[in-house]
Amino acid sequence: MVSSEEADCENVTRDAFLGGRVHVYQPRKGRHRAGMDAVYLAAALPEGTEGHVVDLGAGVGTAGFCAAARLTGITVTLVEIDDTVMSLAGRALGDPENAHFSKRIRLLSSDITAKGSIRHAGGLVPSMADHAIMNPPYYEADRFRASPNAARADAHVLDERGLEPWARTATDIVREGGSLTVIFRADGLQELLTVLKGRFGATDVIPLRPRPEAPATRVLVRSIRASKAPLRLLPGFVLHEGSGSDFTSQARGVMRDGFGLGLTER
Repeated sequence: MVSSEEADCENVTRDAFLGGRVHVYQPRKGRHRAGMDAVYLAAALPEGTEGHVVDLGAGVGTAGFCAAARLTGITVTLVEIDDTVMSLAGRALGDPENAHFSKRIRLLSSDITAKGSIRHAGGLVPSMADHAIMNPPYYEADRFRASPNAARADAHVLDERGLEPWARTATDIVREGGSLTVIFRADGLQELLTVLKGRFGATDVIPLRPRPEAPATRVLVRSIRASKAPLRLLPGFVLHEGSGSDFTSQARGVMRDGFGLGLTER
């Protein structure tokens, strides 16, 4: 096993999540680095979730790893097009500290924004997933000055098609009655709900606020494939106590102890 010091020397860091239950290898710089969003995405899956979970745009695998560490009844497919971060996800699967979940995870190199025939040939086949999770790029190219580093920009900025290709692929791969869970920026909620309309229903919107008095900066959206049940706006969660940087007890439980958010199936 490569130590944190050895990893750092080669511009790769070995980072612990869920209090050390998960270890992830990440580029030190030049690409997106996983953090709170990935952990909360995994925590949004209800306790007792079973079946096949597909992590679309998985990066180095943080969300999928955290989900597998929490939920022993799932298998996970990490889907990613970036060969560099995919190779780091594979490296992490060989880390002995991840052995308690690694055998339930597989890697799939595929472009989730490609047209259907290409996706299907590459292994993203219809109705393959009981559940999908995704943390798509947050920003449209015309609203955000992208990083000059192409790999970092791809992780943060949607192309001119916006969220539509992501929603189309999720619709294709999730079986009828299965779930999709997304974390996205709060001011993009309308865009996200628009692309899910007619494809997913029984939608729960869960705001994530940095502090009790602050507006939400992130939303978790959970929807059921082909359901016609109405949308619900749930109370949401606060990340930090007061004006300081200390996590709330709930946030500490999620980030450090691997607790779920207590959300229920619909």
